Amino acid sequence: MSSCKDEPRTDTKNLPEQEEVEVSNENIPTLNYNELKPLLNKKDDKTHVINFWATWCAPCVKELPYFEKIHKTYNDDNVEVILVSLDFPKKKESSLIPFVKKKNIQSKVLHLDDTKEQFWIGDIAESWSGALPATLIYNKDKRQFYEQSFTQEELETEIQTFLN
Repeated sequence: MSSCKDEPRTDTKNLPEQEEVEVSNENIPTLNYNELKPLLNKKDDKTHVINFWATWCAPCVKELPYFEKIHKTYNDDNVEVILVSLDFPKKKESSLIPFVKKKNIQSKVLHLDDTKEQFWIGDIAESWSGALPATLIYNKDKRQFYEQSFTQEELETEIQTFLN
């Protein structure tokens, strides 16, 4: 298992709370945790795969194609993949957006910018140290958090446990 330690965040703007966020990767929304939280707790018929990553995290970048494959393979099986970037706010325009375009990422991409990481890291998963990559997989019946990088096979196996 490999990971990158998250670094301290810079100040965030106070953004209004939202229930739903429409996403186009041409325009990657920046959210605070209050705006992201509803996407981590949906009670619908989908299986949600939420990957926390950053462009500066080599293990994160290595596993992104696996999440893209899940997005393409399981989209018709009610599986939703959301890639939550923890890139620094000042790097969004210069690193994150060009990276997403260059890699032609088709999954939903969001940018989390919230300086209260001591709160939201533990709120997402009590066991999470804040290291990247990290993934939350959940549906209405089951919820599991993984502070690790995945191989394609490992990720597929985990997804299958939520679909069967």
